Amino acid sequence: MADVNGEGASDLNADGTEKVKKKGLSGKVLVLFILLPLLLVGGGVGGAFVAGVFDGEAPDEEVVEEEEPKAPEVVVFYDLPEMLVNLDTNGAGNSFLKISVSLELNDQLALPELEKLMPRVMDNFQVYLRQLRAEDLKGAGGIYRLKEELLYRINSSVKPIQVKDVLFKEMLVQ
Repeated sequence: MADVNGEGASDLNADGTEKVKKKGLSGKVLVLFILLPLLLVGGGVGGAFVAGVFDGEAPDEEVVEEEEPKAPEVVVFYDLPEMLVNLDTNGAGNSFLKISVSLELNDQLALPELEKLMPRVMDNFQVYLRQLRAEDLKGAGGIYRLKEELLYRINSSVKPIQVKDVLFKEMLVQ
């Protein structure tokens, strides 16, 4: 049944069956099934390259054998004599600080040298502590600043020896 104008006529094969037009890959199918997976794989490989997955080799057995576990670090504590210091009050009464400090060192062999330099350490501590006010020691921030300042002063006093930490055993402000 063909139209007179030829419009709407279907394409027929010689045997009378309708021809089916074959389409190529449409744009959406091309993007969805080909380009998107290629971009994902390329992005993954590029990310792995940037992250260093493809860099160096696994450590050799020789290197692993050479890296033996180190002996545990020796920690040594040295107790300073107790100090009693008159704090700065700007003439408004008396205020005292009683403090006991312990020093943390990494080396047992540094103790004799530290004992030789102890007068210098005590002098630096006394000079610094005498200029403090009671307000300077209030709160955790004040104690932390005091600890850091004492650590700085002792490390500058005993320069070749390295003191790791200053530990407060007792502190009394009156």
